[in-house]
Amino acid sequence: MSNNDGETPIKGIKYCIRCCTPETQEGVDFDELGICTACRSSEEKMHIDWAKREAELSKILEKAKSEAGNNYDCILPISGGKDSFFQAHILTKKYKMKPLAVTFSHNWFSETGVYNLQRCLEVFDLDHIQFTPARGLVNRLSKKSLNVIGDTCWHCHSGVGAFPLQIATKFNIPLLVWGESIAENDGRATYSNPKHTFDRDYFTKVSARLTSDEMVGDTLSSKDLHPFSLPSHKEIEDSGVWGLHIGDYMFWDEERQTEWIKKEYGWKETEMEGAYKGYKSAECIMAGMHDFTCYLKRGFGRSTQQAAVDVRNGLLTRSEAFDLVREYEQKRPGALDYYLKITGMSEDEFYTAMVENRLDILKDTEIPIDTKLSKNLERTVPFFEQLIEKHLDQPDVRIKRDQDKDKSE
Repeated sequence: MSNNDGETPIKGIKYCIRCCTPETQEGVDFDELGICTACRSSEEKMHIDWAKREAELSKILEKAKSEAGNNYDCILPISGGKDSFFQAHILTKKYKMKPLAVTFSHNWFSETGVYNLQRCLEVFDLDHIQFTPARGLVNRLSKKSLNVIGDTCWHCHSGVGAFPLQIATKFNIPLLVWGESIAENDGRATYSNPKHTFDRDYFTKVSARLTSDEMVGDTLSSKDLHPFSLPSHKEIEDSGVWGLHIGDYMFWDEERQTEWIKKEYGWKETEMEGAYKGYKSAECIMAGMHDFTCYLKRGFGRSTQQAAVDVRNGLLTRSEAFDLVREYEQKRPGALDYYLKITGMSEDEFYTAMVENRLDILKDTEIPIDTKLSKNLERTVPFFEQLIEKHLDQPDVRIKRDQDKDKSE
């Protein structure tokens, strides 16, 4: 297994000999040749009979339609990101389904994200339900999240799992349709061994780590956390709720799909902190903070994941990939300023919390942090806060009209 310290971004970490996935990626393992799970899954993907799998998907969706009656055919969890936009196309245009679009809002939407979500709803003519937790609650959860799971986003990890399930059980819509397979890119599973299939606790296992009950305490009450509670096992069983990922049934190519929805439907990318591509989590102003905390905790972030995929696809050499990682991943994100403001933490307190959450293998390892020399092209403040800021002290438009009229006279 490669450990070429003259080449790799973080000293002392072992990396896949084929791509740039590090041993600190959760769930990854290396075979006797030093090849990571994600590379092996990528090889498997080339030998899957995708026509057969898509035929299975067609049967599942047709059955859901036939059993729905006058109800919605399925739940489409949607953020307006590249994956859910593509999911909406597949469900409505290819399979002629009528899904109910369901959004858990992290309350950190970017301007680009607001546009993409609304564009998705309009172009696919979707009925839509959205839940947005209160700003103060998000701030308190984000502060606690850093200390207990080592990233800023527990409320999002938990909410995107809990809210669609709540709607599915309440509205009696059994099928939830997600996008990318867990076997696709990051090495936590392969297509032959998915490890985590979708169930009630899927998002708790793969991202949230803690249940809503486990987050209660300090400034967070049971009533605060109720919106993040999962339906009971009995509610799930009685309503027959289950879910699938389209990426387990159709050949998934995020680059091609992203370019296609941009051209076909006007979906937009934006600058993403800590990444050299502009499409992952474009809806969120805090994605760079999520990835930066991963970098401080595990020694890698979004650029490593993107570069590893590009190496597997033959778009980069391994050396070029590591150069990009060093260029983008190690920079302090501008969104950290917003995070410190909403949590009341000092920067020293933030870094202390991240050291405490760092993997044991990295405890004595230097994690380089560079200064970001330019501002993000899109403001790292939630768009709705920007909108309020813009209009708060503006006069009634009729007053301005009358003032302009008086000046002209």
